Amino acid sequence: MQGAALAVKARTGCGLGLTGYHGECGGRRGSRSSVRMSSGIGCCGLRRGSAFMETELARARIGFGSLLRSSAKAKSVRAQASEEDIEGVAPLKPQTASSGIVLPYVGVACLGAILFGYHLGVVNGALEYLSKDLGIAENTVAQGWIVSTLLAGATVGSFTGGALADKFGRTKTFQLDAIPLVVGAFLCATAQSVQTMIIGRLLAGIGIGISSAIVPLYISEISPTEIRGALGSVNQLFICIGILAALVAGLPLAGNPSWWRTMFGIALIPSVLLALGMGFSPESPRWLFQQGKIVEAEKAIKTLCGKDKVAEVMQDLTAASQGGSAEPEAGWFDLFSSRYWKVVSVGAALFLFQQLAGINAVVYYSTSVFRSAGVASDVAASALVGAANVLGTTVASSLMDKQGRKSLLMISFTGMATSMLLLSLSFTWKVLAPYAGPLAVVGTVLYVLSFSLGAGPVPALLLPEIFASRIRAKAVSLSLGMHWISNFVIGLFFLSFVNKYGISSVYLGFAAICLLAVLYIAGNVVETKGRSLEEIERALNPST
Repeated sequence: MQGAALAVKARTGCGLGLTGYHGECGGRRGSRSSVRMSSGIGCCGLRRGSAFMETELARARIGFGSLLRSSAKAKSVRAQASEEDIEGVAPLKPQTASSGIVLPYVGVACLGAILFGYHLGVVNGALEYLSKDLGIAENTVAQGWIVSTLLAGATVGSFTGGALADKFGRTKTFQLDAIPLVVGAFLCATAQSVQTMIIGRLLAGIGIGISSAIVPLYISEISPTEIRGALGSVNQLFICIGILAALVAGLPLAGNPSWWRTMFGIALIPSVLLALGMGFSPESPRWLFQQGKIVEAEKAIKTLCGKDKVAEVMQDLTAASQGGSAEPEAGWFDLFSSRYWKVVSVGAALFLFQQLAGINAVVYYSTSVFRSAGVASDVAASALVGAANVLGTTVASSLMDKQGRKSLLMISFTGMATSMLLLSLSFTWKVLAPYAGPLAVVGTVLYVLSFSLGAGPVPALLLPEIFASRIRAKAVSLSLGMHWISNFVIGLFFLSFVNKYGISSVYLGFAAICLLAVLYIAGNVVETKGRSLEEIERALNPST
């Protein structure tokens, strides 16, 4: 681990990890450090089905502005989580396209995703100015604490979110989550000391950690099966929007140095709206059914799907409960039992690969790379990386229910490996020296684009789909906890590896990790497109 100056450089910025999470900043101000953070989502996901895994399905696939229909082949499935693919279970007759009745509630949940991205990105432009106001302009250790405390809080929040969601329900947990988000934003905006700022960042971190767990969980449980992929990937898109909003919010800083307080204060608005909106949003029918609240579950289904779907959805929930999903919520130690460990390990591995594949490194060095190609503007560099991120996420949303989660992951990591190889060669091959700058820019943009096609949005979408209902909330929290821990560790040690081995060698290592991820995904990750959560659960966790 390097000294304090390197530590703060390694931690002040935004990556494109998640939620995931997912950002784009590589800009510097003078000698300031580059910024990169990591963030590093029938009806209601249900369709009529049977315990024999034969279902009726016509999958309406919705992207942004297009409606695609396709069908699948029928077969019976019984699988272990990390061993068999379940992509081919089949429709027997068409299903009508789902209405947009669920979209407002997905939109409310995505306020949590916006806050996730905003709190990650807001320190990018604000750090230099708040450091002057708080008297720590030359204290890189204190600056490092202001940045990294958010990640520490997010780690705590991500592990807490699942337990809260199981105990109080999804919507109530959102409302509880608004408390640290509101208090944290207020303390940051009004801070007169470093200590107050750190406490505010810690609370905000706890808030975004909780939201990182429950936003994709809630969206997956209320979304219609045929568009669950598209709606789930919207979570990632709104994280990107949150980061971009933070960058835009920093534009007045040059003319108004005290504007940084307003930047932090802006986060109060979506926090309050999230709490209010969840007061009007329906609870997850699955959670209500698990709690034995049948009448409330039927009411939630009616709100989400319409009165004519209530019997159908309740039939599917009942069928799933007969296969064992009516068991009480699992404890933390149950996640490591032989029954669930295979599928839980897949979730943790996906987030580890996401972070270890080098997203933070690429974004961290993006400004240097672009400057070597003659792009001197920090804004232009951030805009180009951000545009690639948003474009890739938008394309992924349109393909998620057509191409499938597993194939997008493999395409994504393959593209990332190729881009990393190109970046490494652009730094080392003398024959490429005249073209090193343009090649490095192309490699960076292709890497971010590849990341946003799969490695960024898919893990947070896939995990709620593959986890059994009784472990879903806690397993998602555990996987996201691994994301935040690995993010924090990479922030501490990345520059040490660069100084010892050189950036070219480190990039080659990232390329190798990406290729390992492709092999792992091919052998362990299941395809879930077009399947209800109950069907996936019965396939991956057959009753014993």
